[in-house]
Amino acid sequence: MKNVWVALLSALITSPVVASPEHGHLTVYQDPNCGCCSGWVQHMASSGFSVTTIKTTDMASHKARLGVPPALGSCHTAVVSGTGQVIEGHVPANAVRKMLTDPSIKGVAAPGMPANSPGMGELDGNLVTVDFQGRPFSRD
Repeated sequence: MKNVWVALLSALITSPVVASPEHGHLTVYQDPNCGCCSGWVQHMASSGFSVTTIKTTDMASHKARLGVPPALGSCHTAVVSGTGQVIEGHVPANAVRKMLTDPSIKGVAAPGMPANSPGMGELDGNLVTVDFQGRPFSRD
């Protein structure tokens, strides 16, 4: 039994992302008329993130302030409290967790509104997200 507790404790200590309020809280800026954004927020909440939504018709200024490259734009933008990392669009929770393991990644995006993304449809293993340099980041 002692070995089980040691193994569990070791796994918690060495996990790449330990759930913490700073890493688990997202502030999402979304247009008040966009329903798919709410679907993505639900996906993130059911994946263990706490989410605050701010409905705004001035998405362009938030994207510019957070450094979202215009070519990677989507319908909503989120920022991770504590790290300042940015999530643009319908990025799956697994890709967000991967981003959180590497503080050098400024942000990740699912450009446009891909049909095979959380909030838009079912993940099918073919959704490619990119980092803010436009390089492939994950496939979900």
